[in-house]
Amino acid sequence: MFIEPLLNRHLNKGWIEVIAGPMFSGKTEELIRRLKRAKIANFKVSIFKPKVDNRYSANEVVSHDANAIASIIVDRPIEIVEYYDDADVIGVDEVQFFNEAIVDVLQYLALKGKRVIVAGLDMDSNGKPFGPMPALLTVSEYVTKLHAICMDCGSLATHSYRLSKDKSRILIGEKDNYEPLCRHCFHKKTIAEETE
Repeated sequence: MFIEPLLNRHLNKGWIEVIAGPMFSGKTEELIRRLKRAKIANFKVSIFKPKVDNRYSANEVVSHDANAIASIIVDRPIEIVEYYDDADVIGVDEVQFFNEAIVDVLQYLALKGKRVIVAGLDMDSNGKPFGPMPALLTVSEYVTKLHAICMDCGSLATHSYRLSKDKSRILIGEKDNYEPLCRHCFHKKTIAEETE
């Protein structure tokens, strides 16, 4: 929808960076680190997060260990285009909560010469690809896959296991609702749940 008009223009080269992984792997921490470094280098930065994510702060992107950076709350991906205020670097946290339109919006911004950095869960608590993440991983120039530590065996954790019995796909939470697990421990617990 946005891409075709920009193909004939001579613009600075932009790109998309995706930071992906399970809960408690440091995705937001890494996003904040990259955005703060861009600010130190005197780039104009705009940061966004979905309205649904209100765990720690209504107007900041906040990591689990309380690092924070001011952000703009948006309900729909198109609002990012309306509010990015001609920034050089655009950050988006919890990108998995947006609909598929986010892919077009972020590609539009990259084609305008923007450095776009997003962070999000690559899988939901059922171990399935989460929202627009598969498409974003496909169209991005850079992918960083982070891991947590498995709460059961200490191995690298790739899954976010839901402790709560709430079965809705989106359940905003922290350690009270989720724990990181490796593939094998996730599979073992999921099988055990199915046989109960």
